[in-house]
Amino acid sequence: MVKTSKRYDAVAALVDRDQAYDPAAAISLAKETATTKFDEMVELHIRTGADPRQADQLIREVALLPSGLGKPVRVLVFTQGDAARAAREAGADYVGDDDLIERIEGGGVEFDTSIATPEMMGRIGRLGRVLGRRGLMPNPRTGTVVQAQDIARAVADARKGRVEIRMDRTAIIHAPIGKSSFSEQDLLENLTSVMELIVRARPATVKGQFIRSAYLTASMGPSIPLELASLLALRVE
Repeated sequence: MVKTSKRYDAVAALVDRDQAYDPAAAISLAKETATTKFDEMVELHIRTGADPRQADQLIREVALLPSGLGKPVRVLVFTQGDAARAAREAGADYVGDDDLIERIEGGGVEFDTSIATPEMMGRIGRLGRVLGRRGLMPNPRTGTVVQAQDIARAVADARKGRVEIRMDRTAIIHAPIGKSSFSEQDLLENLTSVMELIVRARPATVKGQFIRSAYLTASMGPSIPLELASLLALRVE
């Protein structure tokens, strides 16, 4: 039997396991259960009816969080010319082409997300083994390969807060929606953005119910069951 701390037992007692909570109530409860000394992340966990063994049922999308994730995001951009100037003006932390590629190969650059213009993809292909395993390789599917005229917008979106939505091998989607110190309204707006994307990304080949169950939790807190009808009704205004 797994032993839990007195702190965890105390906050777990606040959650009625036989009740499904609407999103606003679940967020309020998640904040109440975040009682550790650090600012816990509030996370969404969704069990789907998809078959992750089927390539056409996998989900990999990027959600933009209107209230961010509560931490600074270091943005790197592979580009050149006017697009490089636009990236710097938009606040990118690193901008370059071959010189930047060499610095990354040498392990001298730390960043959280990378963006590239299409003509750079052939040149950064050699970074695949370095960036691929860290999930940092630019990819058109995640909106990180953009045309030169869209660089400023892409940098602004990345700095605001981007969450990659991916299904794991057990058909579960995990997504952070913000810090427990966020206001309930900010967390609800981020949750709404994530949910709207997941609903829209439902694979056409999934039969029957797509979202089977959903939970909200603070990093060190108990799982809070979400009421599916009200969760699926969330819409960005």
